[in-house]
Amino acid sequence: MSREYRYIANELRADLDEHTLSGYFAVFGPEYRMGAIVSERIEPGAFDDTLQDQPDVRCLWNHNADIVLGRTGSGTLRLHVDDHGLFGEVTINPEDSDAMNALARIKRGDVSQCSFGFEILEQEKVKRESDWLFVVKKVRLWEVSPVTFPAYRETAITARNSEAEELRRREIEVWRAETKEKLHGLKSTGNEEES
Repeated sequence: MSREYRYIANELRADLDEHTLSGYFAVFGPEYRMGAIVSERIEPGAFDDTLQDQPDVRCLWNHNADIVLGRTGSGTLRLHVDDHGLFGEVTINPEDSDAMNALARIKRGDVSQCSFGFEILEQEKVKRESDWLFVVKKVRLWEVSPVTFPAYRETAITARNSEAEELRRREIEVWRAETKEKLHGLKSTGNEEES
């Protein structure tokens, strides 16, 4: 399985006195448009198993593994799920200048969006009239990040669109086979009536 990234436009909160940042790193319900024929939605419960398994999830600055703001394994990142989504709170190390700079940028409002890195473990593909909806039901969470430029990574969009195209191609193949079978049946019936 490959690691994927999603973002949300969200309001992060930063407390310089307490050295904490907090906010929702993922929200449930809204559909994320990933192209002309693909949308995606994160289901409530998608993070439940990964949080129960006590993974060592990191909070990174802009997905940069060189700037770790906190981690669940050390207790400096706390994650929980509520009805709205995946909420996180990070206690920033005041002796880490990169982390303090990140906190100051969030406090000023220069950075206010979030992203998360994960693997999809379970999903449902729903064919709708003009597009496909991928419903993400279960993930393995790797990291969460405050980000400067939130966007779906191009590889995730390409992968989703390719998957939708493959589903569309299979639908056409099935339709062709069924139509051919029906036509063959009509020919057989017509030949029997002529005899």
